[in-house]
Amino acid sequence: MNQSLFALFLLHLLGLSASFALEVGDQAPGFSALSSDGINWESSSLLGKKHLIVYFYPAAMTGGCTKQACAYSDHEKEWRSWGVEVIAISGDSPENLNLFKKAENLNLTLLSDPQGKIAKTFGVPTGKGGQIERVVNGEKVTLKRGVTAKRWTFVVSKQGKILFVNDRVNAAQDSSSLLSLFKEKNLK
Repeated sequence: MNQSLFALFLLHLLGLSASFALEVGDQAPGFSALSSDGINWESSSLLGKKHLIVYFYPAAMTGGCTKQACAYSDHEKEWRSWGVEVIAISGDSPENLNLFKKAENLNLTLLSDPQGKIAKTFGVPTGKGGQIERVVNGEKVTLKRGVTAKRWTFVVSKQGKILFVNDRVNAAQDSSSLLSLFKEKNLK
């Protein structure tokens, strides 16, 4: 069996999608999804207006994912000053995302991708979904997700081109690292 077929076989066994990631210079795919407030959000509404940070994360209300989302929220004013909209995407339902947003006082756009369709268009591997239990406002809730995306981050220019890809994201440092990149490259 050649190496490519073997790699696809391994991905299949692990329950991961076999897709190829977008690279710097590629045109970002347009996408739409339900947000945490249940409204359909479309990337085309920001084309020509703002840079996008599109990051995929495994599951709402888990350790690393909460650190990553909170760090982006903490840097909201800086991101806005750079003309950037931060979009966080997971396999969680809009209802779960709404709980996550309220529980952590998040001020970024959270999108639901329960079948992993958006992740697939970006080439982000996904695995089986799952569920976790959390206590929110004193009430025990079960949060279910359709797929579990790998943690990847993309920077998309106002013109829709991929400027940066990170497939080895440090959740807690992702926002700070990208702010440094924006400052270094003066990406306005």
